Amino acid sequence: MKLVSWNVNGIRACVKKGFLDYFHEVNADIFCIQESKLQEGQIELELDGYYQYWNYAERKGYSGTAVFTKHKPISVSYGIGERDDEEEGRSIILEFADFYLVNVYTPNSKRDLARLDYRLQWEEEIREYLLELNSIKPVIYCGDLNVAHEEIDLRNPKSNIGNSGFTDEERGKMTELLNAGFVDSFRHLYPDKTDSYTWWSYMAKVRERNIGWRIDYFIVSQALENRIEDAEIHHEVLGSDHCPVVLKMTNLNA
Repeated sequence: MKLVSWNVNGIRACVKKGFLDYFHEVNADIFCIQESKLQEGQIELELDGYYQYWNYAERKGYSGTAVFTKHKPISVSYGIGERDDEEEGRSIILEFADFYLVNVYTPNSKRDLARLDYRLQWEEEIREYLLELNSIKPVIYCGDLNVAHEEIDLRNPKSNIGNSGFTDEERGKMTELLNAGFVDSFRHLYPDKTDSYTWWSYMAKVRERNIGWRIDYFIVSQALENRIEDAEIHHEVLGSDHCPVVLKMTNLNA
């Protein structure tokens, strides 16, 4: 099974930059996006053979998530735990035969860390929710998680210590999640691989020079650890300030 996650930073703009070419070429079983940045009815994607599920933010041109899947899920829900009516459209949960898929666009703590407390509360709730799901069946948790977990996950760690996405608090929450029974699929296979990033600033030549951060993930329950076949970063794919990440799993039924 092949799963893809991509923060498209506006699906309408991304479509104009080749999204559909990549979508058809990669031929994923399940394709997740974050930052769709639209409202219902603002785009019609012709994705033959895929069921489409969208969670729109109430605020126009902001946030939002979607999942496109070849396999019809057993159930679909929007929002995590108590946030089942959350207004920013940040999560979609699909239940399949062998696993839950949790697609998330994690809140950014903001440049001045004004939203750090909200972000940390979110992290507490998502961990509790993932553990609740994991007690029923294994979980595949993906999306733009807005944190570079370790120094290896960004080009300039020293100068970014304490900045949004690389605070001790945010990194600590990721550690807590992994210690609770989950696996970062990319680091599981490539623990020492450097220069592997998924987001780059739009500043001049930053992406060209690969001055980036790895903040997009596929995290899986430890019960699925031995089914991870590969974890890829498609850094060559343009169309957004993020690139797609791919998870390949064996012996997994949808």
